[in-house]
Amino acid sequence: MAVPDELDDIGGPKATGVIELPFHIRWSEPSLAYDLDLQADRMRVYEQVLREGTIDDVRRYIDGTELVELFDGLVLPPVVRKTWKQWIARHRRIDSGC
Repeated sequence: MAVPDELDDIGGPKATGVIELPFHIRWSEPSLAYDLDLQADRMRVYEQVLREGTIDDVRRYIDGTELVELFDGLVLPPVVRKTWKQWIARHRRIDSGC
């Protein structure tokens, strides 16, 4: 499980529109297309990337603000949920200046 310190510290663009996840994230067949403009598809992408993605994948596919909004509805293994819940709590303190 890859957890970068920041999600927006790399200059590369975030994934948008219709995407297919790389094989190392979505390794079961068949390959699926996800429309990141649709909340349900975005949630499935976030679940898979948080579980299987590299730090570069997380930075490319995950938006920090959106993650906070979607987090409670994501289906994640307990260790992944705990780790990212801690990340969210830490970044909320930073954002609020505490």
